[in-house]
Amino acid sequence: MFKVTGPRLLVRRIKTADKTDAGIHIPDQAKEKGSKGVIVRVGDGPVTECCGMPLGSQFNEGDHIMFGKYAGTELVVDGEEHLIIGEEDVLGVFTDDVIDAVFEGGE
Repeated sequence: MFKVTGPRLLVRRIKTADKTDAGIHIPDQAKEKGSKGVIVRVGDGPVTECCGMPLGSQFNEGDHIMFGKYAGTELVVDGEEHLIIGEEDVLGVFTDDVIDAVFEGGE
């Protein structure tokens, strides 16, 4: 088990498509790493300056997010590739009504 600390998130990156909309296969060397993912674990969030108490995170496990292209540190947890990213690297959270459209039917 991996415990996330501070204002950080453990994210499972959503894999990018293997084909273009026109049906052209994209080789692994040409694929860009996706900038969308699902939050797997959430840290304690930022701390107060006065007493160092955690404020809690604004994110929840299971949130579908978009993050910066070069954000985070890659690591393997439980045999799967993940990213540790800071909360400040999250660009936005997808709402339930657009998740299927944006993530093309799933994870």
